[in-house]
Amino acid sequence: MNDNEPIITVLGPTATGKTGVAVRIAAELGGEIVSADSRQVFRRMDIGSGKDLSEYQYNGNPIPYHLIDVEEPGVRYNVYRYQQEAFKAIEDIRNRGKRVVLCGGSGLYIDAVLQGYRFQFQEDAQIVSDPVPSAIIGLRGERDHIRERITKRLQARLQEGMVDEVKALLDEGIPPERLIRYGLEYKFVTLYLIGELHYGDMVSLLNTAIHQFSKRQMTWFRRMERMGFYIRWVDADLPEEEKFRKIYQYLQEDGIEMD
Repeated sequence: MNDNEPIITVLGPTATGKTGVAVRIAAELGGEIVSADSRQVFRRMDIGSGKDLSEYQYNGNPIPYHLIDVEEPGVRYNVYRYQQEAFKAIEDIRNRGKRVVLCGGSGLYIDAVLQGYRFQFQEDAQIVSDPVPSAIIGLRGERDHIRERITKRLQARLQEGMVDEVKALLDEGIPPERLIRYGLEYKFVTLYLIGELHYGDMVSLLNTAIHQFSKRQMTWFRRMERMGFYIRWVDADLPEEEKFRKIYQYLQEDGIEMD
């Protein structure tokens, strides 16, 4: 791998299959995944954040991942810390001659890495970060299809024990307000568990909130495009092999040397 070669980024709204795509790219091109998800950094927040750690393997071989399960729930974790840890992971992966696959739906985190945000801290200390060139693959689908996936996935997570997961976090002593601040699943399930919502209302409101979140994600990605990022969009509903033919064609066009 050329040290000057851009990293690969896989982004898109929730429920478009980003992890599976990133895992296959990493497996076939000799890479490791750097997660760009604001809630998957927390341990024991698995079902609600959609970690799906079982997906990080391809043809029986595990695919290394970074910035998942790196902090305790309830601890404040911000974009500055994410950026610095992501840069360290990227440097480590590159130093070992592997490709970097940045994957996630947290637009702010992706932006902070690819654009190289500058942060102003106390005592006028300035931390200057360099942008990271990237070939960007975006996954999106028909709105009705995404809505259906979101609803089905929510039902599956509830059946997998998402309510028990949040209850266990509360039982650890994590204040409800901190879980609520994580939003979406952790917000609405916590509100149900502390008696502020009935179960049916919790499910309905959460389902609506995830749909709204998906729209906000797309708004962020369109903003990135207006700022000059070139996102190669791929239909998430395409058959697997057709989808990857397009992806690998796009990666080659964006300067990724295919092994």
